Amino acid sequence: MVTSRNDRIFNTFVVMLLAIVGLLCVVPLLYVVSVSVTPYAEVLKNGGYILFPKQFTFTAYLKIWETAGILRSLQITVFVTIVGTAINLILTLLLAYPLSRKGMPYRNWFLLMIVFTMLFSGGTIPTYLVVKATGLLNSVWALILPSAIWSFNVLIMKSFFEQLPEELFEAARMDGAKELRLLVSIVIPLAIPSIMTVGLFYAVGHWNQFFSAIMYISDRNLRPLQVVVRDLLMQSQKPLDNPDELVPTVTMQMAAIVVASAPIIAVYPFLQKHFTRGMLLGSVKG
Repeated sequence: MVTSRNDRIFNTFVVMLLAIVGLLCVVPLLYVVSVSVTPYAEVLKNGGYILFPKQFTFTAYLKIWETAGILRSLQITVFVTIVGTAINLILTLLLAYPLSRKGMPYRNWFLLMIVFTMLFSGGTIPTYLVVKATGLLNSVWALILPSAIWSFNVLIMKSFFEQLPEELFEAARMDGAKELRLLVSIVIPLAIPSIMTVGLFYAVGHWNQFFSAIMYISDRNLRPLQVVVRDLLMQSQKPLDNPDELVPTVTMQMAAIVVASAPIIAVYPFLQKHFTRGMLLGSVKG
């Protein structure tokens, strides 16, 4: 294909713009990682900013893993993320699929109630009273059940299900398939990209859960990772076994950010294909 001069100029501009945006995303992350593994003297020598360290030290990471409760908080966060995401997806599918069927009785009323919850909520105090009345305080389920389903994600899944060809459902019904069989055998296999995308949204929300943990969890043994990292960041400089060696606050902060972010960043490349397809679903109908 022969491209004109204007097209080449436009393509060059787009590439340069994307390169700049990519650098804006990568440089802060590289800075955080670099400071977390650089001796503090070298950080100060470079004015507090360093991207490519000449020396490496993992003292801050060792100090973090020596912190009491860090491993348990990581286990709790992993449990909440895995179990919570599974519950989110099951409930979202079971609600979005019937709402996508135009013959469902009172369909519009159910949709109205779901949209209403997106615009209005009871507020923090009523939600806390509900969690307290149901006996979920100081329980990991307090981090899962109150947010078991997100209305916005239900509408996303519903919109995708509505785009599936109706002929597939008619053919399956002629073979004797019921609604549950339709959901399991036809809808879910076709909706894998959308399910993975919504599942990623749910998982990131659970992993970064902080405010709910502060409200509902007072037991220090049940605190998730983000709360422990917050407490770690608020600590002042403390000497190690070697009195001449200190772990500066800024180094601990950067190491804590890496520890809290690394698992999600590591998982994302495996979901990127599904995430990209899921974001493009519905953009073209045919």
